[in-house]
Amino acid sequence: MRERMRNIPFLRWLDARTGLFHLTSEALDEPIPGGARWSYVFGSGLLYILVSQIVTGVFLAMYYVASADHAHTTIEYITKSVTAGAFLRSLHSYGSSAMVVTLVVHLAQTYFFGSYKGRRELLWLSGLLLFALVVGMAFTGYLLPWDQKAYFATAVGTNIAGEVPLIGNWLKELMRGGTEMGTLTLSRFFVAHVFLIPAGIFACVGLHVFLFRKAGSAGPIDEDPVVPTQRTEQFYPKQVLMDIVFATVLVGTLGLLAYLAPVGLGPKANPADTSFLPRPEWYYLPIFQWLKYWNGGLAVVGIVVIPGIIALALVLLPFLDRRRERRPWKRPVASFSFAIVLCALLFLGWQSGHEDGSDPSVATQLSRQDSIATAFMAAPFEPVVIGAPAAAAQQLSPEAAAGRKLFLDNSCDQCHGENADGTDKAPKLIGVGTKFPLDTLKSRLLNPTKKARDADMDPVELPDDQFQQLVAYLVSLK
Repeated sequence: MRERMRNIPFLRWLDARTGLFHLTSEALDEPIPGGARWSYVFGSGLLYILVSQIVTGVFLAMYYVASADHAHTTIEYITKSVTAGAFLRSLHSYGSSAMVVTLVVHLAQTYFFGSYKGRRELLWLSGLLLFALVVGMAFTGYLLPWDQKAYFATAVGTNIAGEVPLIGNWLKELMRGGTEMGTLTLSRFFVAHVFLIPAGIFACVGLHVFLFRKAGSAGPIDEDPVVPTQRTEQFYPKQVLMDIVFATVLVGTLGLLAYLAPVGLGPKANPADTSFLPRPEWYYLPIFQWLKYWNGGLAVVGIVVIPGIIALALVLLPFLDRRRERRPWKRPVASFSFAIVLCALLFLGWQSGHEDGSDPSVATQLSRQDSIATAFMAAPFEPVVIGAPAAAAQQLSPEAAAGRKLFLDNSCDQCHGENADGTDKAPKLIGVGTKFPLDTLKSRLLNPTKKARDADMDPVELPDDQFQQLVAYLVSLK
């Protein structure tokens, strides 16, 4: 087939100017000691997932606005109104999880197969750097929807960074863009997620592939990592076919998940909500659970010392383990150590879910949060002029301006939002003056409905002049 392609006039013309046939030969004629195997498909699978993440990420970025006022609205618009928007967003979200899983499997396989041996030290280090960058992509992307779950989980993550000795506060403020989370935080996470970390990933992927081709495939576990002795088989066609089959299964599985179980979106982040229980994405749950055991002065041990020792051991591994023996049962210390870490992570993830389910108050609150998110997703998208109440505050009548101050002073914003645009606790008040006659509006304030009382709204008890000012402000919210 490749010979027939060489006879096509256009391809011959293109080859004379680009060296196309030489490039394809370099890519497809790579010798594989021991022949093609299904255990070699994970590296190529990661490349396929990366391409999917790039394509879906570009489409999502076309609609996204990285600001505290607009981020959640644009994600809601993508999810509820854009054609195939929910599918693309779900594909991107599930792709993130698939990349983490495939990367962990690839790392474990490389470790247990001893594929880091035999002049492959730099190849191993570039793989570890890629792992760190992928974890960084998952962390920075998690905040971008700016819903309750994203906000509070990221707040916990940045607080953890603040526990690092000496540079903790600086690192925390660098990520947040200040002491609090807001538009600057979103802007920095967006730039890191879309520009900085992808640039690092592209560079590392290129370096990783170059170093892999330079060192050559390590082959099966009984192969010599320095001087291969087993028969070789070219990458094309058998290994290419295996990679394509694996990629097809990956893409098909992600597509089915995105179609059958679209990723949800919760209400907009409300920093004033003290009842929300943050829980990170599933692949961060082991770390979340691990940090529960290290409080006070011991926090630095759990956050820095122990993870640092594990990371250093992984970095130094190819320099310390210089034997050519690759079979895992012949390397019991190395294999057992890695297996212990993997089992500990799995156990911590399970323990986190088990503790949540065992505590009735926590389970009730988490169930309530899920119900609120489900109700939010079921509601139709309503375009909102973000920031209009705040901008209009400068043009309010003196009476309405005084009412806005009363609205904030009496903590009405904790449930209805600073700009009265609603939270998961209470509905928005924008347009309430046109929705209800004036007498009905006053009656609702003096005698809340049962639904409002169940949501902890008390009757408004203010002097007549202040009550009229509050009503004037509510009427102004158009």
